[in-house]
Amino acid sequence: MSDISRREFLEKTGKVAVGAGLGLAGMRALGSSVLTKAVAPSDKIVVGVIGCGGMGRGDLGFFKANADVEIAAVCDPFKPHLNEALKMTGNKAKTYGDFREVLDRKDIDAMIVATPDHWHCIVAGMACQAGKDVYVEKPLSIDIYQGRELVKLARKHNRVVQTGTQQRSGRHFQEAVAAIQGGRIGKVSSVHVWIVGNITPDGIGNPPDESPPADLDWEMWQGPAKRHPYNKNRCIYNFRWFYDYSGGKMTDWGVHLIDIVHWAMQVDAPLSVAATGGKYVLKDNREAPDTMSAVFEYPGFVLIWDHQDCNNFGRDGHGYGIQFHGSDGTLFVDRGGWQITHENSKEPLETHGGSQQNEPHVRNFLDCVKSRERPHSDVEITHRSTSACHLSNIAYWTGRKIHWDGAKEIIVGDKDASKHLHRETHKPWSMPKA
Repeated sequence: MSDISRREFLEKTGKVAVGAGLGLAGMRALGSSVLTKAVAPSDKIVVGVIGCGGMGRGDLGFFKANADVEIAAVCDPFKPHLNEALKMTGNKAKTYGDFREVLDRKDIDAMIVATPDHWHCIVAGMACQAGKDVYVEKPLSIDIYQGRELVKLARKHNRVVQTGTQQRSGRHFQEAVAAIQGGRIGKVSSVHVWIVGNITPDGIGNPPDESPPADLDWEMWQGPAKRHPYNKNRCIYNFRWFYDYSGGKMTDWGVHLIDIVHWAMQVDAPLSVAATGGKYVLKDNREAPDTMSAVFEYPGFVLIWDHQDCNNFGRDGHGYGIQFHGSDGTLFVDRGGWQITHENSKEPLETHGGSQQNEPHVRNFLDCVKSRERPHSDVEITHRSTSACHLSNIAYWTGRKIHWDGAKEIIVGDKDASKHLHRETHKPWSMPKA
């Protein structure tokens, strides 16, 4: 689909809807009904990819597999990743080192934002301002303030924003959620989520600071983050374990798992969070803990998170997953499938296999780009799931129980903890205002 046909239509439709007093729901319904008729299934959705590391190239592959997608641009400050992404397009896409040049292209309809986490909201927000729909990788945000601002920007500019929490598009996750909501295991009073591994004793190691590689724009890579000398562990995959760029295992995997709990239990915010842990065993230069436990209080149930990097024995032999404990039984689910075990039985009553998640998640986004409907992992939904993880990290950093007002999105009665809701950014980068 051309930039003009989609974007101009939405602007005109939005103005008409507001003038008629239809409100947001009316605008969405009006836009959906007309666009569904106007957009031919064969029309191309022109896509730009910002961030071409492992996740970015993975997303590129899933998008490219759809006949109605054209990958027109790839962007990354690290040239080896950029070149790999270019090859995946058959050398047809144009390459960029500065994402703003991609946003300036009027022919691009949608962006894949698969940058390091500290860039997610800023790039996605600027894409919304530029009239692009956005598929943004998880975790949605680096702090709760940026996540809320991105929600506002998506709504203001009538953008489809899907987060890469692809489990929501997996059929077997949908079945497991339906089973919980249908009362199959009775009243759920506690939920456990966990992920374990063993990378002792050296973890990611202790490489020295050094000059950045000649094929990396280290200044652009750091962007809005606090400045540090180049260290290879601060870059590419391992940035996840440094708080200037991400939130450790909690935002790396916690978002995926807690997102399913929110969905199944029909909640969107904890009442309180307490967390403890530390770097007890690993001898590397990471900042995030190698062991952490958190307790989330929700209306009517408790959620317990555990992660360990120094022992590979998980719950019931599972390295990661979610267990919902109900009055009549327990439901376990992970990406490989789900099962129910009754209270009076040691063997699962029923077992179900896994299902595709990435493929239908991307397809859901593309369909919503055409229909203007809200996607499975709409920005508001994942903002809430990501916020719970940020609150856990804040509780860990402060060493105190955090009390949360989900409606107002404020920490109650703790000014020091509240400072972590909105972190400073390095000039000139900042979160766009809605």
